[in-house]
Amino acid sequence: MKLFSCDHCGNTVYFENAVCERCGHGLGYRSDRNALISLVKTNGLLSSPAFPNDSYVFCQNARYGACNWLVPATPGGDIYCAACRHNETIPAIDNPLNLTRWQVIERAKKRLFYSLLRLNLPLETRNQNRAHGLSFRFLSDTDAAPGSAPVMTGHESGIITIALAEADDAEREARRASMGEPYRTLLGHFRHEIGHHYWDLLVANTPQLAAFRALFGDESVNYAASLQAYYANGAPAGWPQTNISAYATAHPWEDFAETFAHYLHITDTVEMAAAFGIRARPSTQDESLAARIDFDPYAAADARTIVDNWVPLASMLNNLNRAMGHPDAYPFILTPQVIDKLSFIHDLVHGQNAGQAMAGTAP
Repeated sequence: MKLFSCDHCGNTVYFENAVCERCGHGLGYRSDRNALISLVKTNGLLSSPAFPNDSYVFCQNARYGACNWLVPATPGGDIYCAACRHNETIPAIDNPLNLTRWQVIERAKKRLFYSLLRLNLPLETRNQNRAHGLSFRFLSDTDAAPGSAPVMTGHESGIITIALAEADDAEREARRASMGEPYRTLLGHFRHEIGHHYWDLLVANTPQLAAFRALFGDESVNYAASLQAYYANGAPAGWPQTNISAYATAHPWEDFAETFAHYLHITDTVEMAAAFGIRARPSTQDESLAARIDFDPYAAADARTIVDNWVPLASMLNNLNRAMGHPDAYPFILTPQVIDKLSFIHDLVHGQNAGQAMAGTAP
């Protein structure tokens, strides 16, 4: 994520801001330009000094406090932004708790879409591709059939379900602890599940499959049986040498999704570090922890460049967290085998057909 500033007064603003707290101007995100722009309302339409020839309206979900993205003011055009148009099901928002949780979910989802758009990844909707278009279902347990199991977060053929309860910090922490996970966030869920989606689009039935199997394993082994074995026995001994997380050992699909999520974690955080001009010169004189982060990781030629800057940054983040009495921000180890998998993801997302990737990415 890059840093944004109000183009009216220069104040640094957050990606989620709808108003500049210094000058009071309204703000909206223009996804096709990766710009958070100040707004002026004229005759019911929005314009910006940054792009004086264009007019906008807010995404329809802005009226619920769930979006600050813009769409072009085109008669008969999209009423939902590049991210919200993928929503298939949202919770009953006449329930204030559901509304609050959905707003939290949308903030995490927008950060996911920031990365997907920066990487020019395919973003067809379900209407554009009935078989593999991307769609989201945000469900509460009350949406489940009577007597059925609680809603589970997961992916199936482009449809990503996020359990509404995951937007509750206490509930998510309870699930994290009960499942023995070192890291569990809403954004992490989105990044993991989207990894499954892009495995279907970019790996399955493509020339990439052989290279995938060489690194991650044979995905044709029984998925349900593999998960059952993982939950019964846990990860095998020595797993940190080959996998980014214990859960990544459950099945090659999960290994890919976990690695994909970490690729997005790392890339987006390195971009923010570059926006702050972070330099690491540890007093211990440890050169392996020295870095000057001044490049765009979304445009990096290879994953090694990103990783070489990430390792000292992660050490800095972890030590700062410990100084505040918090757990490590990034409690994971990037071994050579894991870096090879990250490199596969990097080459995959940067090598897919650019013309196909741009379809459906901008309003």
